[in-house]
Amino acid sequence: MAPETIGLIGGVGGTVIGVLGGVVGTWCSIKNTNGPAEKTFMIRIATVMWILIPLFVLLVFVLPQPWNQLIWIPYAFCLTWSIRQCNRKQQAIQKGEAASKEML
Repeated sequence: MAPETIGLIGGVGGTVIGVLGGVVGTWCSIKNTNGPAEKTFMIRIATVMWILIPLFVLLVFVLPQPWNQLIWIPYAFCLTWSIRQCNRKQQAIQKGEAASKEML
């Protein structure tokens, strides 16, 4: 098999496996919620991430050098920050839903 063919198979296969991993992770995140408010929040966050992360990948391929490499700096900062904020918000929602269940 030609090296180009092996590279193409690896690129396409890696992309498919990566997207399937994202789909499974998204499904598990939504499935494992404890209440309606948390589920709504997770669906909203998953939708935003499924829009923004492919946009980042597109920018890496479309922007000229060196901008396509420099885009990693704000991406890494924003992704790390947003994950921490979303986790805090999800924990607050979980505590609020648990408190409302205790009152019943």
